[in-house]
Amino acid sequence: MVNVHCLNNIASVGLDLFSDDYNMESSYEDAQAVLVRSAKMHDMELNDHLLAIARAGAGVNNIPLDKCAEAGIVVFNTPGANANAVKEQVLAAMLLASRDLIGGNQWVAENKDNADIAKATEKAKKAFAGQELKGKKLGVIGLGAIGQLVANAAIALGMDVYGYDPYLSVNAAWNLSSKVTHIVNVEDIYKECNYITIHVPALDSTKGMINKAAFDLMQDGTIIVNCARDVLVDETAIGEALKSGRVKKYVTDFPNPTTAGMEGAIVLPHLGASTAEAEDNCAVMAVKELRNYIENGNIINSVNYPACDMGVCTATGRIAVCHKNVPAVISKITTILGDAGVNIEEMANKSRGDYAYSLFDVDKNVDDSVIDKLASIEGIIKVRVVK
Repeated sequence: MVNVHCLNNIASVGLDLFSDDYNMESSYEDAQAVLVRSAKMHDMELNDHLLAIARAGAGVNNIPLDKCAEAGIVVFNTPGANANAVKEQVLAAMLLASRDLIGGNQWVAENKDNADIAKATEKAKKAFAGQELKGKKLGVIGLGAIGQLVANAAIALGMDVYGYDPYLSVNAAWNLSSKVTHIVNVEDIYKECNYITIHVPALDSTKGMINKAAFDLMQDGTIIVNCARDVLVDETAIGEALKSGRVKKYVTDFPNPTTAGMEGAIVLPHLGASTAEAEDNCAVMAVKELRNYIENGNIINSVNYPACDMGVCTATGRIAVCHKNVPAVISKITTILGDAGVNIEEMANKSRGDYAYSLFDVDKNVDDSVIDKLASIEGIIKVRVVK
């Protein structure tokens, strides 16, 4: 029986995928697998028997990735599961910034008791006039699961779309409309585009990337949309850009004391992935990732260990090893198995930065004494008999 604990509410359509071999009533302290959405785990203890954490969403800022990697705990996320929900919010954000629908709605609410409101509307509506998206230039920074959907949808709306992503994957390139203009220098996005939306992870290299230097390159009246991460935009700089008119509107999904009162900003309460469909998709993907790892040892969509997939195990046994990415570990593992009379039928070894992961399909069951010897090898973090 595998103990599973949910730190947040996870959609039942995902939890229903667990078989009777999983105990869903486990405490966190006893869990071998954890499902999480927004709960902050940085100050939480990581027990020795915890094998994996699955984040039902894309961002993993709430999980101590390095600490988990050091403990041999594989952390998964669900890239693309909420992509359509965020795409639709970005489109809504551009429309809200282009047409003063919010201001118009507030005017109607304020004048609801006016018996001549229909007549008054004809005069008042001039104050809320806006512009169309068709024919405008949209710069999409980051062409991953969400960015490519935004770019393609904007093409369908008649916008001229410029895309920037120095790490564009082959799959993303195949899915991207041929009408999207590929930009190799992000500064050209700042110079050319009327609308800019950002879809990159929060890394040291991306934090504050939309800053004063970027605003200085933009046209007056530029509209900025940020439904990715709050730290990507220098909030002091965008406040000044709004005051000067360089930026017409800033739509962000991340309220804080600075943005909440910022004149010219439309601040939404982190609604990007808040749809029933997105929550279901994330839950289903997260559970499938956990089950594949627990039952087969396969790693798909991990953020701290390398991808490694040997499919369903058809051999007599399978051993999974989390280890440091250092020389001689594999040779020491194979020596111990060979000395124990265990034949390796198939193996895979993948690395990612300082860490590596290996799977071994073997021709016989391996007893605890052999596992203990493997675990004692310098550089080994965690050894697990999958089958």
